[in-house]
Amino acid sequence: MTSATLTGPIVGTKPPGLRPGRVLLYVALSIGALLMITPFLWMVLTAFKSDLEIAKFSWLPGELRWHNFVEAMQTAPFLRYFRNSLFIAVGETAFTLAVCTTAGYALAKLPIRGSKALLSYFILLLLVPFQIILVPLFLIVKSIPLFGGNNIIGQGGIGWLNSWWGLIIPLGAAPLFTFLARQFYVSIPNELAQAARVDGLGEFGIFWRIMTPLVKPALITICVFQIEAAWNGFLWPLMITTSDSMRPLQLGLAIFAQNPAEIQWPYLMAGTALATLPMIVMFVFAQKRFVEGMANVGIKG
Repeated sequence: MTSATLTGPIVGTKPPGLRPGRVLLYVALSIGALLMITPFLWMVLTAFKSDLEIAKFSWLPGELRWHNFVEAMQTAPFLRYFRNSLFIAVGETAFTLAVCTTAGYALAKLPIRGSKALLSYFILLLLVPFQIILVPLFLIVKSIPLFGGNNIIGQGGIGWLNSWWGLIIPLGAAPLFTFLARQFYVSIPNELAQAARVDGLGEFGIFWRIMTPLVKPALITICVFQIEAAWNGFLWPLMITTSDSMRPLQLGLAIFAQNPAEIQWPYLMAGTALATLPMIVMFVFAQKRFVEGMANVGIKG
């Protein structure tokens, strides 16, 4: 019997692509994808419509009204909202990378007494919904000493309320990103750090020059998550901002749609489509590293 006979297809078996289970999986995934993309398509198509077409609820616009995007920028200060969201996203991400990577490295590689208890504490923090800490976090931000008219004990003023400090710092360090960074640092062999110590490199140099360049997928994953969270932030800016000049994009869109009787749907959908576009572009460019980072999170415990 030849090797060709041994490796050939068995008579009566179905090709892998025709299995009923695989067909049902593809059908279910296609239906799920269609359900998820339909609201996005409706948003984009509505951005090109006129008010009359929206009143008739037609799916396709009779004419592509590109000027809706220009007029939307003129109807509300969307450019200012874009600038604020970009500043918040960049600031939060930079602060997150600085704090969470160093904390993750310390939990993974430094001989800290009680490091396992600290890790368990971070894991427990993942179970706490953000809404539970909103009021305590608001009171802490309001009582920051020597900011916003406060005295040395944090009284008499507004602290970090309605400020960039209050919008960026409180949400910059998250237990999820610390845990994620720690998992990647744990996966790096300790022999690299030991060899660097023998060569006379300090601990910060080991962290910055040896370890961190090896966890680029983790850094990109953290950046994608944090930028997306900061860009779509709504509840926290709503609580601590009072002036329109400090409001981010999502809060500005909500205020633009505050009066249902006067909503200009083409302009609102144009602004929403423009707000969604940066996140789509970011994920397309970072998709490979992002998926790699998420796949390697649980390499070591």
